[in-house]
Amino acid sequence: MTKTSFAALVSDEWSRFRRGRVRMAAVAVGVLVVVLAGVVPAYSDRAECWVENVEVACPRDPVGPDGDLVEDKFFYGHQTLTGDGSITARLTSMTGTITYPPPDHDEIVPGLVPWAKAGIIVKDGTARGSAYAAVMMTGAKGVRMQYDYDTDIAGTPGGVSPEAPRWFRLARAGNTVTGYESADGRAWTELGSVELPELGADATIGLFATSPGDLTRRPVGLGGTIGEARFTQASGVFDGVAVEGADGTWTGEAVGTMGSTDWEKYHLAPGFAEVDGTFTVTGSGDIGPVGEMGGHTPESTLTGLIALMLVLMVVAAVFVGGRAGSRAVLGARAIVVGGVAFAAGLVAAVATVLASTAVMRGEGTVVYPVGVLTEVRVVLAAAFLTGATAVLAVGLRGLLRGVLALSAAVGLVVLPYAFGVIPYLPDDVSAWLLRLTPAGGFAMLQSLVAHPQVTANYVASAGYFPLPGWAGCLVLGGYAALALWSAARRLGPGTASAEWR
Repeated sequence: MTKTSFAALVSDEWSRFRRGRVRMAAVAVGVLVVVLAGVVPAYSDRAECWVENVEVACPRDPVGPDGDLVEDKFFYGHQTLTGDGSITARLTSMTGTITYPPPDHDEIVPGLVPWAKAGIIVKDGTARGSAYAAVMMTGAKGVRMQYDYDTDIAGTPGGVSPEAPRWFRLARAGNTVTGYESADGRAWTELGSVELPELGADATIGLFATSPGDLTRRPVGLGGTIGEARFTQASGVFDGVAVEGADGTWTGEAVGTMGSTDWEKYHLAPGFAEVDGTFTVTGSGDIGPVGEMGGHTPESTLTGLIALMLVLMVVAAVFVGGRAGSRAVLGARAIVVGGVAFAAGLVAAVATVLASTAVMRGEGTVVYPVGVLTEVRVVLAAAFLTGATAVLAVGLRGLLRGVLALSAAVGLVVLPYAFGVIPYLPDDVSAWLLRLTPAGGFAMLQSLVAHPQVTANYVASAGYFPLPGWAGCLVLGGYAALALWSAARRLGPGTASAEWR
């Protein structure tokens, strides 16, 4: 028997594949479904906000110095700082309120959420999203120094009380801001020294308080949960306040919208007050890297990708004909089917992300500014996801009959993904499904970043997968390679090929 080169085998398998009009049409329809599933909702996702029957611009998250959407909401007592200067203050008390926490949702309890904050801050004016550096006490994370929304430096753990106050200091020299903490106001420990290129010559300096929403998880399904946020508030009491280099005039104002909840209207309004050298600041919100309103990410437009993957699984497991007659043919078939799937996924992802993003921006919908490189990574990840899943199905077809191979592919990829992203099973179970099955490959699509200093529902149903993208790639690729290797062990080294359907 004349030996056939592997390149010729690949060419032969490609010819067999493309001669199947039903196969080619199915792939084309799958691509179209992905695009429509992303573009059509984009047209209907326009946000509308009304005040007294008048349409107004909807609130949006501010943009931080690095171009990302951030949250910047707190109450601020400040002075104008021109050039170099410093602020020193002693925090003697930090208290707060948490509204309607479980299990008794009709109660309002005193307390602080872990990332409630009260401290001192230097900021480039009072515009939301402007550069800043702050030293603060938190509800349960001890002393921290934070700056420009995404950087967090840990200080001394513990809390604060009149018997055990905390001293804070911030010193500005040009664009350099240095933070310190002390237990007695005499011996100081440096927390960090940071460069803030965006900090203007005229800045603000002062005291602040804020408190993010309390995260609770409402049970659904068979142990799944849905995250819900509840209003909280924090108050800090300061004395020993000394400001150098500022104008000496205190101004209290809210950075961001505040004071609209019933609690603030009828119980404790946000504010800044001074009585005999003692300052009290009360506020809510957060200063951090995750915006309060959010926006659409590239992967959020690719909801139809699972439909394309199902089509490709059917093509790979059912409509490629009988089992490959040899290892060489199996390899050639995997290249052809995987290549077609990769190309289909790439075309679908590029068209969907570009078209959906353009539509949403045209409709005034917020699109999360992830950057071009991240968008490229997401579309390449979508292509790899579809390609590797199709190769997995080819390998399973080499081990099982067509319908059984398709069932195995769906059971390994689609079902774990569905149970992982739909809040139905317990969060831990969903997370392990997305770690141990090929569905872990969906982590490659994630563009959202989890930040330890932000309280959020970091689960797959909220867009946060338990594996980093590279690990998801290895898991899915490993399953595909294992399926092909197992199928190859059952085949001979010849070049015989079964007929395609």
